[in-house]
Amino acid sequence: MLYQLGWATLPGLRGLSCSGFRATPTETPDHERGVAVQFTDDHQRDAFLRSIEEHFAARRFRNAADAFDTVKAYVLELAAKR
Repeated sequence: MLYQLGWATLPGLRGLSCSGFRATPTETPDHERGVAVQFTDDHQRDAFLRSIEEHFAARRFRNAADAFDTVKAYVLELAAKR
């Protein structure tokens, strides 16, 4: 099933952080506001979300565009390796 990934970008003392990663089923991916990824089952989807949440937990960004581009690139790279 195809899922649209989304996340929150929030301000903090050391810069912007990304968290609250979520996956919503979709038939029409929107690559302008997020990234779409294919998962075979709920377990794979949940493991993927936990993985990216852990990866970005300590990461901070200077601006929202950098945060978005970095997360999007990482998700696409990680999804391609599966």
